[in-house]
Amino acid sequence: MQIVLQDLRNGDTKVDVVPAPKPGPGELLIATRRTLVSAGTERMLIDFGKANWIDKARQQPDKVKQVLQKVRTDGLAPTVRAVQNKLNEPLAMGYCNAGEVIDLGAGVHDFRVGDRVASNGNHAELVCVPQNLCAKIPDNVDDDAAAFTVIGAIALQGIRLVQPTLGETIVVTGLGLIGLLTVQLLRGMGCQVIGIDVDPRKTALARGFGAIVVDLSSGEDPIKVAEALTAGRGVDGVVITASTKSNEPVHQAATMCRKRGRIVLVGVVGLELSRADFYEKELSFQVSCSYGPGRYDPNYELHGQDYPFGFVRWTEQRNFEAVLKTLSDGTVHVGGLISRHFPVAEAANAYQSLDTDALTLGVILDYDAPAQARLTDTFPITTVENSKDKPVIGYVGAGNYAAQTLIPAFVETPCVSSVVCSAGGTSSMRVARKWGIAEATTDIARVIANPDIDAVVIATRHNTHAELTRQALAAGQHVFVEKPLAISREELASVADLYAGLAARPIVAVGFNRRFAPHVIRLKQLLASRPEPAAFTMTINAGAIPLDHWTQDPEIGGGRIIGECCHFVDLLRYLEGAPISDVHAEALPGAGDTVVASLGFDNGSVGAIHYLANGAKAVAKERLEIFCGGSVIQLDNFRRMKGFDWSGFSSQSLSNQDKGNKACAAAFVNALRSGSAAPIPFAELLEVHERTFDIAEQIQG
Repeated sequence: MQIVLQDLRNGDTKVDVVPAPKPGPGELLIATRRTLVSAGTERMLIDFGKANWIDKARQQPDKVKQVLQKVRTDGLAPTVRAVQNKLNEPLAMGYCNAGEVIDLGAGVHDFRVGDRVASNGNHAELVCVPQNLCAKIPDNVDDDAAAFTVIGAIALQGIRLVQPTLGETIVVTGLGLIGLLTVQLLRGMGCQVIGIDVDPRKTALARGFGAIVVDLSSGEDPIKVAEALTAGRGVDGVVITASTKSNEPVHQAATMCRKRGRIVLVGVVGLELSRADFYEKELSFQVSCSYGPGRYDPNYELHGQDYPFGFVRWTEQRNFEAVLKTLSDGTVHVGGLISRHFPVAEAANAYQSLDTDALTLGVILDYDAPAQARLTDTFPITTVENSKDKPVIGYVGAGNYAAQTLIPAFVETPCVSSVVCSAGGTSSMRVARKWGIAEATTDIARVIANPDIDAVVIATRHNTHAELTRQALAAGQHVFVEKPLAISREELASVADLYAGLAARPIVAVGFNRRFAPHVIRLKQLLASRPEPAAFTMTINAGAIPLDHWTQDPEIGGGRIIGECCHFVDLLRYLEGAPISDVHAEALPGAGDTVVASLGFDNGSVGAIHYLANGAKAVAKERLEIFCGGSVIQLDNFRRMKGFDWSGFSSQSLSNQDKGNKACAAAFVNALRSGSAAPIPFAELLEVHERTFDIAEQIQG
């Protein structure tokens, strides 16, 4: 299928061909008929992409701080690679889509195949969209008009926040697409509307929609107009839909408002506010969040949990439906807002028109290919290497970690990378091209249970690891799964039971890469010469992650202890070389990802894991200290290691951090080639996960 992507490095926009996506639970697969290019929002993205490195940095000062901190803690080379990888990720453009439902994911209700729907899907021939971000299109609303639904919802949400009532005077500053829709919606509510813009063509459109207009290009004074229309009392509210770095729109809005007037920002403007502008009038100022309640809430958007109608009357989906109703009953007209049509194959020309004509309003992309012709789910990228002594690898998952760390580590080993699978298709195509993988697909059957593949590398979200591992093992494939192997004891037991019942035992590896790091290998050698029990202190300055991040969700990520702390349980288990016999853990009250866990080993050694989410980012993430027989070794962030009174060892340093990812992948591939034992015994993998579950359960009380 065709999709419109932007290169963040230089702002170039292109149409690419990628595998067709598959709908996940709660998602609709939509064959796109029309999409709307938003002149305001998408022009800003293009301008950012075209900016040089310095200008990009100026626009994102917080990101610059993060980069500098990473240089200090991890080294220059890994930081440069991380920044380049981020900029190399193509950005799928667009968020105003109208199309037809051609397939449904599990658990979808209220929609059927054949429904015409508006959604926030990208500029792509096929899109998968969660059901709460879709709304049915009335029969009398054509596809062109329906493509305006989402930006109409943005306008409507701004209006809801300004709370207009019949007869009030409301100003709309900025008469782009959203501003002109705002004018029409306000007029439909019985408000007197003042529209302000610098473009006489846009003010003419607003006048046609019933607004009193102020053309700034002709020198008209909006404040005097507002005073004249309100008998000097001031306007009741202002909706700012402009895009500018200037602070003037907010100052102007405050000056025009009556006492206790309302100002709502929908666009992007300078926000150096003057207290004096707001103080005497007791003005309210609010920033509108996109389409309405539910936006950026994963429970609502991704998991389909609607808000109760009686308590949240207007969610983003219900705002979509309200906009479609205004299109259906004629309250809102969009014909005059469409500047041009382009076939999707010429999307680059559509974006060029935005760049060359700043006065362009709506640009519609047309999608005319039959839906079935778009459904190709696998694309060949390069010829598969023919080598009998190299194992053939397939990858499931092409997210950030897989694309930037895991897959590159495997590509450097003596293996054949046969196919990479991702749900959306764009990431698998990009990864396959970059690393010379033979195929890109969205069909998981091309990897799991494929008789031509020897081993499966699983790098999906944590809640899928156990089931995908089971499927691969049942098909006789070897498995490398990015940690954790499972997120519950029940899942772990299901994998263990299946494995125990297999006549031939495939290799199962978990991505516990730290035990393969060069510093850790050296530590293991140094500890082997010491018969005394040791005391380990592992400190992880993990940093805070928002509670709505998927890793924090116990149903998806399993929580940070299960999802990441397992790394450090494994590291200490490896270094000590003895089973963990005792676990005790406590968490900071109210902070389940700030944990201190103590481990007791069968041979008398002890370990402490301090997994802390409440530290400073300027401090390196990981530090290991080992106390043994009157000596100490410190390992700082897998870059520098120093011994104190440790016979035969003083220090070992690397110019850049090495957490053992490449060595971990190589160990797995070498085991496949040689037919030797798994790099980590299966029983030890189970033990590490069980002890991690102990920690997670103890901090839950």
